[in-house]
Amino acid sequence: MSPPLIKMRAITKRFGGVTALSQVDLDAHAGEVLAIVGDNGAGKSTLIKVLTGVYQPTEGQLFLDGSEVAFASHADAIEKGIDAVYQTLALADHLDPAANMFLGNELTRKVMGMTLLDNKRMRAETERVLMERLGVQLKSLDAPTESLSGGQRQAVAIARAVYHEGLRVLVMDEPTAALGPQETARTLKLIKTLKAQGLAVILISHSLDDVFDVSDRIHVQRRGKCVGVVETKNSNTQEVLGMIVGAEEAA
Repeated sequence: MSPPLIKMRAITKRFGGVTALSQVDLDAHAGEVLAIVGDNGAGKSTLIKVLTGVYQPTEGQLFLDGSEVAFASHADAIEKGIDAVYQTLALADHLDPAANMFLGNELTRKVMGMTLLDNKRMRAETERVLMERLGVQLKSLDAPTESLSGGQRQAVAIARAVYHEGLRVLVMDEPTAALGPQETARTLKLIKTLKAQGLAVILISHSLDDVFDVSDRIHVQRRGKCVGVVETKNSNTQEVLGMIVGAEEAA
């Protein structure tokens, strides 16, 4: 396997007297799905917030393509090609998909010296990215986003992230949590599509079924530490569950 695109080394994060992460290492490769699993409080969310610049580590180092990097904000991470789609999706339900995709980064045009929104171009770009990058075609781009299915909303949020050509790492936080079986299958297909395009996809999920369906490796967190990393094809649900709950220690 090629060298890791992302390396996190000895990442520690403290909030006052509470240690949320302790000496955590993580590797993520281009063109793979790395799943991060663990119980509530295991440090999963804190770890990805350090990776995406939301939090700054108390200790430790982060490397991108072998060079050390430090992010002062989430915007810094996006500029370096690292973004996230969180469970909440952060979509404005009353706006249509194109308006959501370009929210805060609207395309404009000049008409008689006036700057106007280029709605036609934003719609065309939204349609293009959904189809070319994700293989998704919405019946209508005029409807408010709240009228879309859960899987379609997920696709709009992913399209907003992958529209940035420099995107190299996409973190997906519980992408199937509120979806039914069919929508879950569609979302897992989207993840496989992104992997095939060479992105490093980091998947946080409580669903081990989903994890074993799409991931290449599984990083297990417990009590703020990484307790192991396994290759998905060489592991099973029982082994991973044992690592999550600390079955070996209990024995």
